[in-house]
Amino acid sequence: MSRFSKESVIAVIGAGAMGAGIAQVAASAGHQVLLFDAVEGAAEQGIVNTAKGLSRLVERERMTKQDADALVSRIQAVSSIEDLAPANLVIEAIVERLDIKQQVCRQLEEICSASTIIATNTSSISITAIASSLQRPQNLVGMHFFNPAPIMKLVEVISGLETDPQVATDIYNLSISWAKLPVHAKSTPGFIVNRVARSFYGEGLRINQEGATDFVTIDTLLRECGGFRMGPFELMDLIGQDVNYAVSCSVFEAFYHDQRFLPSLIQKELVDAGHLGRKSGKGFYDYSQSSEKGNITKIPSTVDLSSCPAAITVKGRLGIAEPLISLIEEKGIIVKRECEDDDEGMIKVGEAILMLTNGQFTTQRAAESYQPNLISFDLALDYQKASRIALAPSDGASKEAVKAASGLFQLIGKAVSIIDDIPGMVVMRTVCALANEGFDAVNQNVCNEAAVDIAMKGGVNYPFGPIEWANALGLNYTLAVIDNLMAVYGEDRYRASPLLRRKVAEKVLMAKGYSEQKGVC
Repeated sequence: MSRFSKESVIAVIGAGAMGAGIAQVAASAGHQVLLFDAVEGAAEQGIVNTAKGLSRLVERERMTKQDADALVSRIQAVSSIEDLAPANLVIEAIVERLDIKQQVCRQLEEICSASTIIATNTSSISITAIASSLQRPQNLVGMHFFNPAPIMKLVEVISGLETDPQVATDIYNLSISWAKLPVHAKSTPGFIVNRVARSFYGEGLRINQEGATDFVTIDTLLRECGGFRMGPFELMDLIGQDVNYAVSCSVFEAFYHDQRFLPSLIQKELVDAGHLGRKSGKGFYDYSQSSEKGNITKIPSTVDLSSCPAAITVKGRLGIAEPLISLIEEKGIIVKRECEDDDEGMIKVGEAILMLTNGQFTTQRAAESYQPNLISFDLALDYQKASRIALAPSDGASKEAVKAASGLFQLIGKAVSIIDDIPGMVVMRTVCALANEGFDAVNQNVCNEAAVDIAMKGGVNYPFGPIEWANALGLNYTLAVIDNLMAVYGEDRYRASPLLRRKVAEKVLMAKGYSEQKGVC
């Protein structure tokens, strides 16, 4: 039997954007909600802000006025923390300070009944640490919502060392009844989203730091080729450079300076300069103009139109990039296939040889195969729908080869960005780094594989779960990219997750077993 029903009273402490949003979610599910804030008048203002937001939904005919009024009526501002005594669940959404959270939770234990669950909306503080000062640590659980809480579906349900498993289950089920997508996670630095997402920001910053291309082009490639709603630089500007940098530093410190979470000097410079993003008027982009987005619409690096030969040769298997061939054939280009059983696929167009990046320098790969006109192309979420592609020519590639490669992609409707030769390019290294970190979270028993994908899609709107994407790319290819990045940089930042390596070995065993069953040795 569920611990909670529609009659259960929900209390929220903190009436800022997050706290008021959580109160709205609970009230929307039919609960009576008590809203408290230590700042006088803040709870009342939080309800006013909620009513204003709902009125806009009424104007857009996404909600009736009657339903909006009923929802607001279920949220009651209270003037004292003692007024939260009737609550069956108290969710705190206050300042991210361990001492203050411990103090408030101790107060709640004295005020509320012994069966009341206390949930913390912390995004980075250890649940175990918060619970360490409580008389009933088993009743404390993490309930991490994402901003804006009424819209974002994900809730990370985080168990500390003392959290009663039934409490975590009850909060998980309650989140479902609130139309959320909950995932279970263990209390470790960054939980799931803030841990795995470090790679999204970190790789973009690293690519820019090494001069592969400008930040506008990186953002554009991750949107138009990778399918992400926002690139890392515009997202960091939206979050706030200070906030994003602080989370990176917190996770880095909490993991005892693991190089995988190393913060960026580029971002530190912005923070030191006070260029915090949208809220300060300037970050990576300039928001000082009258437009809300400022110069965020700056043009990415895009090459001029080139012609394309009337025929190409495809050698081997292109794997995830195979949809390119049907696009090319639809444009009347003659496609000749060779060595279709070869795993390392390539497209020969004019003087150019095109290959999906594998995490090496294109120049290194060209030297190993003695193919000076080798040009790497980047990973795409959907090669048919992507409107842009990145190319990274080897240092020995001719101008004619680059033009032929560009012309081929332009012919099938892709804008082309030429970037400097960098291992793994933009989308590929970002996706593989995200997947590798996702597998490592699973390997360290933070959560399961499904939770990684649910969390990254539901919490930060990724177009595809990192582990799902790795499986689509091929786990062996994902591992090869990570291993090649490790070989180039020699940094622990790119060490492969043991679980990823194990899964690749498992697939090899299964494939061999299947072959032997078929009588093939």
